[in-house]
Amino acid sequence: MELHTLVQLTTGVALLTCVLAVVGVHTYAAGRAQRAELVQRLSSTGQAPATGRRRRFRNLDRRLRRTALGRKLELRLAATGLDVTPGEFFAYMLAAIAALWLIGQASLAPFFGPLAGLLGLWAAVQFLNWQRQKRIERFINQLPELARILANATQAGLALRTAIGMAAEELEAPAGEELGKVSSQLAIGHSLDDALGELAERLPSRELVVLVTTLVLSNRAGGQVVSALRNLTETLEERKETRREIRTQLSQVTMTSYAVPVLGVGALFLMNGVKDGALERMTGSPVGQACVIIAFAMYAVGFVLIRRMSRIDV
Repeated sequence: MELHTLVQLTTGVALLTCVLAVVGVHTYAAGRAQRAELVQRLSSTGQAPATGRRRRFRNLDRRLRRTALGRKLELRLAATGLDVTPGEFFAYMLAAIAALWLIGQASLAPFFGPLAGLLGLWAAVQFLNWQRQKRIERFINQLPELARILANATQAGLALRTAIGMAAEELEAPAGEELGKVSSQLAIGHSLDDALGELAERLPSRELVVLVTTLVLSNRAGGQVVSALRNLTETLEERKETRREIRTQLSQVTMTSYAVPVLGVGALFLMNGVKDGALERMTGSPVGQACVIIAFAMYAVGFVLIRRMSRIDV
C-alpha cells in the first residue's frame, strides 16, 4: 500500500514538473518574442523611418548591439539616415570584404587578397562617412529655413517645444526626421538642452551648434528668441552661399585625391596584363611584398595629404 502511494506521489510530481516545464518554455518563448519586437521597434525609431520590410540577420543584429562596436555602428548608421540595421550592414560588409579578397587573389596574386579585403573595409567606413557628411550638408542647407520657421512660430506666441514640433512636420528629410526625434524626446520628458544636444552630436556642424546654443540660451535666460533667430537666419544664408562657392572651387582637387589611388591600382592591373604572372613573381619574395606595402602606404599618404590641404573650414 505504501509502495502504491509512493508511486502515485512520484507520478503526480513528475506530471506537475512536466506541466511547469511546458509553461516555463511557453513563457520564455513569449518573452523572447516580445523582446525581439521591442528591439526591432526601438531600432526602427532610432535610425530611419520604418519601411515595413522584413529585417535580415536578426540574431546577428541582436548580438552585435550588445557590443561596443555594435553600439558605435548603430550611432553611425543613425547619423547617415540609412534604413539598414547594424547586423545587416555588418553582414554586407563581410560579404564585400570576402568578395574583394577572392577577386584580388584570383585576378592579381595571392598576396593581394588580404590587401583587397582591407580595401573593402576602408571603403565601407568611407561609405558611412560619405553618407553621414552628405546628410549633414543637406541638414545645414535646411537650417536657414528651420530658423525662419522657429522665428515665425515663436513670434506668433507658440512655445519653443511646439515650434520644434511644427517645424518637424513642415520640413523635409533630414531636418524633419531629426526634429521629429527631438520632439519625441521632449514629449517623453527629456529636457530641451539634452534633446538638442543629442541632435548636435548626431549631426555635428558649426551652424547647428550655433543654432542649438542660441535656442538653449534663449530658453534658459528668457531672452528675445525672435530677434536672435532672425539674425541667425541671415548669417546662415550667407554661410550657405560661401560653403557652396568653396565646394565648387575645390571639386577638381577632390577628384584628384580619388584619382591618385585609382591610378595606382590601375597600374597593377596593367602590369599584370602586359606580362601574365608578373605580380605573383614580384610578391613571391619578402622584398617585393615590402615594396608593394610601401607603395600602397605612399598612395594612402598622398590621398590624405591632398584631402587635408584642400580642406577649408568656414
